Amino acid sequence: MAMHTRSEQTAMSEINVTPLVDVMLVLLIVFIVTAPLLMQSVKVNLPRTAAVSPMQQMRTIRMAIDARGGVFIDQRPIRFEALEDELKKIAARDSDPQVQLRADESVRYGRVAQVMALLQRAGITKLAFVTSPANHAGLADKQR
Repeated sequence: MAMHTRSEQTAMSEINVTPLVDVMLVLLIVFIVTAPLLMQSVKVNLPRTAAVSPMQQMRTIRMAIDARGGVFIDQRPIRFEALEDELKKIAARDSDPQVQLRADESVRYGRVAQVMALLQRAGITKLAFVTSPANHAGLADKQR
């Protein structure tokens, strides 16, 4: 009985993918290296200007209205009757100040509206309301 051995003449039916993977990895590395360079390829000659002084820092005034309706400017209590004069002094002293208003959640809306009107009459136009973040569950419980 003769044994059949594989001859040297038969075709190889499997594809060797190792060289293909090597070529793909090299192409990937080339792409990763050159992609950032392509994004910055626009050359622009920027104009030259003289040095300028930095912008003036805006003064922030912290106002607060407590639960009883008392008004505070930078933690200093102010009588409501003297508030407009104090705000006019601040507006005259500082150019375009910014006011951060913290109002207790139990204060009447009317008191907040009065303070806002006084700010407007004093010429202060930048007003920000400061609140504290609430989680959604706690907010839903308060609304019920």
